[in-house]
Amino acid sequence: MTSLQIAGFSASILIGVSLGLIGGGGSILTLPVLVYLLGINPVMSTAYSLFVVGTTSLVGSVSYMRHHQVNYKAAAVFAIPSFLAVFLTRKYLVPWIPDPVFSLDTFTLSKNMAIMVFFALIMLAASYSMIRDRKTEADLPDGPLQYNFPLIAVEGLLVGTLTGIVGAGGGFLIIPALVLLARLPMKMAVGTSLLIIAAKSLVGFLGDLSTMVVDWSFLIRFTALSVLGIFLGTYLAKYIPSEKLKKAFGWFVLVMGIYIIGREIL
Repeated sequence: MTSLQIAGFSASILIGVSLGLIGGGGSILTLPVLVYLLGINPVMSTAYSLFVVGTTSLVGSVSYMRHHQVNYKAAAVFAIPSFLAVFLTRKYLVPWIPDPVFSLDTFTLSKNMAIMVFFALIMLAASYSMIRDRKTEADLPDGPLQYNFPLIAVEGLLVGTLTGIVGAGGGFLIIPALVLLARLPMKMAVGTSLLIIAAKSLVGFLGDLSTMVVDWSFLIRFTALSVLGIFLGTYLAKYIPSEKLKKAFGWFVLVMGIYIIGREIL
């Protein structure tokens, strides 16, 4: 095993840790680790990312379910259109993208490059979401939970399509939507987000099984380490302030996004 492979498998633990600590960010790490450290094709890496993040999030959501910190009604409203979008995207849209996407005299945008640059732009959006100050529970209006069903469903479609293209779980979009549109408390939003990420990521992965040959031995080993990481992250979350950690992680994601754009284009 090479030093890059050792670093890649070690980083898989950090994927789970980030999900356990802040309820998101795992997919932001997964794709660069698979592509740059383990040398896996970006299209295949997006499929592997769906399985890794989906399985890890599912394990992480169990603890929240046991403590009644998952809102199944909000999860269903968000997840059903998301399921449809992510499955159709993986099954039809991703294979349909031409390679190269376009070509000029001095520049060719390959399918792999397009996916990585698009993913980097998502990273920049995610970093902004993590760095900026969010509304706290104290800022939300009092009263019973209310659901803006149309907006929740529309965001489910958008996040599902995003997940299908780049293999990102979209926790940085789901959690604010659940807090602001469904008025869920932050902990319940995190637990509900993990369940949504798990379900739609694994549904999206099913769309790949008929079009890709999966290295199950590698994928199970990588995922097992990520699952180990979410247990560690959940434990550390009791002692580390999540908001400070989220901002620090946001700055890291910002730097990584800029690095990927520079590496792919330049």
